[in-house]
Amino acid sequence: MVSQPFLTVDDQPIDLAQALQYLQVGGKLKAFIGDILRQHVIEQELQAREDIGVNPALIEQAVIDFRLQRQLTDPKVFADWLQSNGQDYTTFHSSVAFGFKLENLKAQITGSKLQEYFIERKLFLDRVVLSRILVNEQELAEELASQIEEGASFDQLAREYSIADDRVLNGMMGPVSRGALPDILRAAVDAASPGEIIGPLALEGRWLLFRVEQFLPASLEDAQLKLALQNELFEQWIAQKIQTMAVKLQVT
Repeated sequence: MVSQPFLTVDDQPIDLAQALQYLQVGGKLKAFIGDILRQHVIEQELQAREDIGVNPALIEQAVIDFRLQRQLTDPKVFADWLQSNGQDYTTFHSSVAFGFKLENLKAQITGSKLQEYFIERKLFLDRVVLSRILVNEQELAEELASQIEEGASFDQLAREYSIADDRVLNGMMGPVSRGALPDILRAAVDAASPGEIIGPLALEGRWLLFRVEQFLPASLEDAQLKLALQNELFEQWIAQKIQTMAVKLQVT
């Protein structure tokens, strides 16, 4: 029995073994196999879970919305779009349905773990907006702190004395993850209130003054954050599944 070519390029057949060799030489075989294993895990799980159903009306509405958003309401235009993307209507419809099933699966896999995972990650998810004045000398840092205590403008002193690039923004660093702060700074920030000055602190051979601008605590009420954490948990679950699989690559 003669095997069919995996691809044909300019009438030249490329069999599966050759295609895999190309991927291996290009350093992309591992990722290619990883994608296959990931999809295999998902498909197997969907087949094993009879409780993951999708309302057909949702699928049909999603198809309609997709076509409206991309101006594909004309049947011929839509058919041309499908062909240019290597799909037929059945494949397209199945991919839309799969998207709903995948989201339902994610919700079931991560639902009971999401709150605990959020708490574990909260230190790095919480952010704080800081401004700073960075100088090389302790004496200068202490003098600037005294001036601020006496009513001098932190913003002006940052522009005049700070050696950090953010001096042009009055020392504004923007949102920073609490977990990314050095321990000594994080402890001081956690005990401070917005508008409070921290320092001078010695960090990495330099001296710094900080002003706490705003706290941005993370919350699962944030839909975007919740989705990101769900995706992280789901990918961890898939990785654990793959690690337990015996995988053999067999090409003849």
